[in-house]
Amino acid sequence: MPEVTVMRDVLRSGFLQDDLAWVPWVEPGRVGVEHVVLWAPDSGTGEDSTALLLRFPAGAHGDFHEHLGHELMLVLDGVLDHSDGRSFRRGDLVVEEPGTRHQMSSALGCTVLAVRARPAAARVPGPGEPADRTGRQPTD
Repeated sequence: MPEVTVMRDVLRSGFLQDDLAWVPWVEPGRVGVEHVVLWAPDSGTGEDSTALLLRFPAGAHGDFHEHLGHELMLVLDGVLDHSDGRSFRRGDLVVEEPGTRHQMSSALGCTVLAVRARPAAARVPGPGEPADRTGRQPTD
């Protein structure tokens, strides 16, 4: 029988996260981001979608990447910073279309639910594409 996982009250103030199995996301261009895989692509079924809980401690950032499918991000706690200069707060729902290129970070720290219809591909920012809110290009 398929498994059902329930996490209650994830939008309440003080979302309890310590009992989750957080794993550092070690990948070029990512610094300090931790994740919990809710589901991942399954080669046996052809499923490409992924769902993750992401935790950005203050100062953490992801890599610069391009979405090959839609991505939905729900900010559960804190503030998520987009490389285009926008910031998203607890309760904000962000939907990125295929072809979107960005780098996410958090100056203050945040927790995000991210659901990707298809994988994302690491990219190098082109001219005029800031890799973070300061406009710096990635160095790590």
